[in-house]
Amino acid sequence: MDEELRSLTERLRQESGDTAAFRHLAAAEDPDELAEVLTAPGQPLWARELAAVRLGAAGDRRSFEALVLLLNHRDPQRCAAAAYALACLGDPRTARAAAALATNELRVAYALHPVRLLTRLRAPESVPALITTLQRRLRPHDPYRRVALACVEGLGALGDPRARPVLTEALAHPALAEAAVRALAVLPAQG
Repeated sequence: MDEELRSLTERLRQESGDTAAFRHLAAAEDPDELAEVLTAPGQPLWARELAAVRLGAAGDRRSFEALVLLLNHRDPQRCAAAAYALACLGDPRTARAAAALATNELRVAYALHPVRLLTRLRAPESVPALITTLQRRLRPHDPYRRVALACVEGLGALGDPRARPVLTEALAHPALAEAAVRALAVLPAQG
């Protein structure tokens, strides 16, 4: 078990009260048993999260919908676990879903992990979504600086010259300027 799954398991052990149901689900090896938790009525959130992340990390696409819901959860730890599992999953729908979540202004408070996931995926949707999200964060007094900073860092990591205008604009924002300088430095020279 890798560190991400170990951390998730410990967090959910505490959340569940270390019940027999938790111990059974944490030890379950049958993917069908885990997938059943995702659709069975009355399952607690910790059980759905544990099943979805374990399935996603194993590459089982039955976890996709549950993981996308968790990626947009108000709890950052659930978002981080979902982003990890979605990156492992390798489902071609992941980048489109992450882009939709990252650019949804009604849910921007929860966009940090979708932005980071887009950077990790390096998908065709990644750069346009990060540019759009960052442009919206450059308004005066925008409260979502962590999301903006993740966009700047992500655009630098992706190194796509389409990001140059928005990264240049980010230079005027003190909280983003240093990261924007680093991001612009890795972009290919203008031709």
